[in-house]
Amino acid sequence: MNLITKVLALVVFSLPLMVQATSISDKNNNIEAAIQHVMSTFQVPGVAVAIVKDNKVVMSKGFGVIEQGKSAKVTPDTLFGIASNTKAMTAALLASLVDEGKLTWRTKIIDIIPEFQMPDAYVTREFTLIDLLSHNSGLGLGAGDLMIWPQTTLTNADIIRGLKYLPQVTSFRSEFAYDNLMYVIAGEIVAKLTGMSWQEAIQTRIFTPLGMKNTRPTFSLIPTSNTNVARAHVPLDGKLNVVGGNFLEKFTSAGAVASSANDMTLWLKAQLNHGAYNHNSAQSAQLFSAEQSRAMWQARTLLPVAEAATKQDKTHFSAYGLGWFLKDYHGVKLVHHSGGILGMVSKVVLVPEENLAMVVLTNQQSGYAFNAIYHQILTEYLELPEKNWVTYYDQKQQNRQAKEQKRLAKAADLVDKNSRHSLTLKAYAQTYKDDWYGDIDISYRNNQLHLQFSNTPELKGNLEHYQHNTFIVRWLDRTLEADAFINFHLNEAGGIEYATMKAVSHATDFSFDFHDLKLKPKW
Repeated sequence: MNLITKVLALVVFSLPLMVQATSISDKNNNIEAAIQHVMSTFQVPGVAVAIVKDNKVVMSKGFGVIEQGKSAKVTPDTLFGIASNTKAMTAALLASLVDEGKLTWRTKIIDIIPEFQMPDAYVTREFTLIDLLSHNSGLGLGAGDLMIWPQTTLTNADIIRGLKYLPQVTSFRSEFAYDNLMYVIAGEIVAKLTGMSWQEAIQTRIFTPLGMKNTRPTFSLIPTSNTNVARAHVPLDGKLNVVGGNFLEKFTSAGAVASSANDMTLWLKAQLNHGAYNHNSAQSAQLFSAEQSRAMWQARTLLPVAEAATKQDKTHFSAYGLGWFLKDYHGVKLVHHSGGILGMVSKVVLVPEENLAMVVLTNQQSGYAFNAIYHQILTEYLELPEKNWVTYYDQKQQNRQAKEQKRLAKAADLVDKNSRHSLTLKAYAQTYKDDWYGDIDISYRNNQLHLQFSNTPELKGNLEHYQHNTFIVRWLDRTLEADAFINFHLNEAGGIEYATMKAVSHATDFSFDFHDLKLKPKW
């Protein structure tokens, strides 16, 4: 073999297995193929994806169906619950009020909502707007979410009253713990300062100016004439179940918005243009200033970075800003957020340096699905080495499920099957009160205990004895996938002093914060 032949051979054998797509069309073809693979692998009936590059919509497309087993197709105008992707919109509303001089990012919450009270007096006094939006309150992950999820009868005023009773698990401003209630309160601040409800404010100050014609602040505000609305799906025992229908109505400013791929492109453009919109017309306008855009994209609360993330994604920092997660990824900064409700998840990603943004909307609750899609989009548009993201996330899902099954099996082996509850079943049947949530009723009928959260109609189920004075609540709605232990603590007289709860499975959504409850007999 001569020198030229050797060089040619080296070149051939050093080529990647897949040729990197160079044209927009080729990139999108690869993305669409990945989406189809995602839908079949993770049982996702419908997906809508939009991509903005250099101020142009290079993809806005629907895939699959609105509801499993029915013919209506997902289109770029199909409405999905975007859940916590609402948070960036609430932050933007507040940014516009900062621009108007109605408050600053360091305004104290008690100066606007005097009744605001955290468990600690110092924290109450020092709590600012930045703290409200950056998940550093000292409360635990999802603390108090049972006041808004599943759909409850509690009001925002009840939420504010309940805050001071939630357990503080870390010191103020020391650690990140995702908290929806703070964003609900952020919506109350918007209402106080604008003289209109958060729903009216976001409609008039964001959706209408941007031309997001189909987007609505909450599910209940979608016109009944609009049937192009995705249904949520939960996989259970290999079968997809249609669930919900009201998205996250009670989450309001923390996660209630319904939007579409087409409408979200207008939001993405405004973000990439630092609040500017109508920039193609003679005179552009601003939702918020470039200064506030930088403020929202500034790291406020640091998050840990796993060694695997540094090795695989070249990620060296991760943080939360104001309504956005932030991290570096293969040399560029990502501004991103996910949203999740029962049976529906979504993802928004901005890459400001590349003038690139995307939204992924799905009508099934698989985070692995949207992760595979948005990573495929980044791979194509950042021209990174090819990788089969569907296979990667499918393996992660299998590993996680196997690990959880092994943990549950190990726990089951440790159960004392010969143990008995200390009291008669009737003795456990009482009304219990938690200081931040309210009442929980346990009744005795037909030789069985039944539990009902008084403010949450969906949270009702039967108690099954586990061991000693611990029972498991099996919710009647099995799609909740949130069965919980309830452990009764006895006093020296042998009566019930209080009861505690926690989720049986580690895979239970963190918004079921049963572990924050301390239930005391009411009488």
